[in-house]
Amino acid sequence: MSPHIAAMFGRKRHREDRRYYLLPGMGRSNKRQRRRLHLAAIVFGMFISLVFGLVLYWLQR
Repeated sequence: MSPHIAAMFGRKRHREDRRYYLLPGMGRSNKRQRRRLHLAAIVFGMFISLVFGLVLYWLQR
């Protein structure tokens, strides 16, 4: 498989993913925590926008 096709399907990993970090909190667990925080922020933003939209809807009614 050519490198371009492999990269399109996400099979080729970047060297940065396997880099060894000396500072605490910069490894794999930090990536998991940041991903979870990012997902929570998106869900919270959608909830707030839904509430705000409903308030505007009720005010215009």
